[in-house]
Amino acid sequence: MITTLAVENYRSLRKLVVPLDRLTVVTGANGMGKSSLYRSLRLLADSARGGAVAALAREGGLASTLWAGPEQLGRAVREGLHPLQGTVRSEPVSLRLGFAGDELGYAVDFGHPVPDRESLFSLDPEIKRECTWAGPVLRPAALLCDRAGPAVRTRTADGGWHRTQNALRPYDSMLGELADPQLAPDLLTLRELIRSWRFYDHVRTDADAPARTSRVGTRTPVLAADGSDLPAALQTIRETGDGAALDGAVDAAFPGSRVTVAARDGRFELELHQHGLLRPLGAAELSDGTLRYLLWVAALLTPRPPSLMVLNEPETSLHPDLLAPLADLVLTAARETQTVVVTHSAPLAGALAAGTRRHRVNLRTITLVKEFGRTEVAGREGPLDEPLWYWPRR
Repeated sequence: MITTLAVENYRSLRKLVVPLDRLTVVTGANGMGKSSLYRSLRLLADSARGGAVAALAREGGLASTLWAGPEQLGRAVREGLHPLQGTVRSEPVSLRLGFAGDELGYAVDFGHPVPDRESLFSLDPEIKRECTWAGPVLRPAALLCDRAGPAVRTRTADGGWHRTQNALRPYDSMLGELADPQLAPDLLTLRELIRSWRFYDHVRTDADAPARTSRVGTRTPVLAADGSDLPAALQTIRETGDGAALDGAVDAAFPGSRVTVAARDGRFELELHQHGLLRPLGAAELSDGTLRYLLWVAALLTPRPPSLMVLNEPETSLHPDLLAPLADLVLTAARETQTVVVTHSAPLAGALAAGTRRHRVNLRTITLVKEFGRTEVAGREGPLDEPLWYWPRR
């Protein structure tokens, strides 16, 4: 389980180190940095798939994603005695992401590339430093794999180091290129752990949403990110997962209703049976809120739980009456997998807090606020209130 998430210089996250629990709820007003925290987790996941540089490029490149404020914020500015002014950057350009748990930790440091007039990719960020270590805190004795530029050293079984020069290109992560079961088994373990992370963010429910059309059905233990295989995912839960939980979740949200899947010429279609209707409703007829709730049912009751599931604003389009059933679904999932919920819905956060004792799930709530444009954790007095964290130096 991840116990610490650290981000530095990513959008409004100037220097943020937060603790995570079995279930973590990230909340706060609009514009406080909740989406940036969510995106930072996605960037970490992209690193394990070799796509972090491309993901940063889709956000406008390193220049667009870097913290835009000053490196230091003096006491005079904080107390309103001196106006905030632009400063010349004295530190190297650096965007850092990392996490750690009881067993393994990982950190990556992105920076500007070495100028090359012959290349058209001069704005692509480069990976300047990358490390994995054993335990919750980076220490020299705990290092397992250490990458500085193109050079990598890997801890051997006898405690020494295996060194490789020019092993990596500046835009490739060692998680994707060096995860060898013989040379770096811990790196392989970490890569597969991160690759199992699952993200759901504003699944479409509009009239042309993939979830509203019939599809060829195959066993689907993991709902697709776009929800296109919803009927197959629900049927997989019924046949190989917890069918009783599926029926209970539907009935809790829509009393007297049940969901079935019809197979016609190999294509699966969703059917919602409701009391008082002479025929079931198809996916194309469902309201946005009803369809979205059924998507959450399929995602959260997965027969193949990931090591980490991250939900971004799951309350979108849901009627307030559906927030309590949604909270029960999230808490049920959290018993099997670590879960992070990013939300601005106080009722959802309250329902999650109210159900933790019944579900026996540890909950941590992180409320984000902003001070001079930088995201902070509400109620935190200083560095001593945050988890211990060290970045690898360049």
